[in-house]
Amino acid sequence: MSNVAIIEEINKAIGTHGKWKLRLKTAIALGSSDITPDKVRCDNLCEFGTWLYGPKISPDVRLGMPYKVIKRLHAEFHEFAAKIMQKALEGQAVVAKQLLDGEFKDKSETLVRALTKWKRELQ
Repeated sequence: MSNVAIIEEINKAIGTHGKWKLRLKTAIALGSSDITPDKVRCDNLCEFGTWLYGPKISPDVRLGMPYKVIKRLHAEFHEFAAKIMQKALEGQAVVAKQLLDGEFKDKSETLVRALTKWKRELQ
């Protein structure tokens, strides 16, 4: 897979994962969602995760530190999003909102910074 193709996937991931905040806010407001916390937790089900775990990435890229860091941060992002979703569905809106505005924001920003760094390294 070329660097250009990887950069394209990174750009898509940044946009797509930014939409999670809205999805979680909606779940908090409504106390319901069309996706379960267990599915949110699975970091290989979203479009980026499917690509990240899929066959298109070369073994050389998988052995690199940027890939390993992104894979870990992406999993942490989904794990924490699932925690917020669980709280939202349990009716713990205040706790869910605190988590969303605090630790989730930090995890999201860390993931985006790492993706941006990886992209710069590929250019």
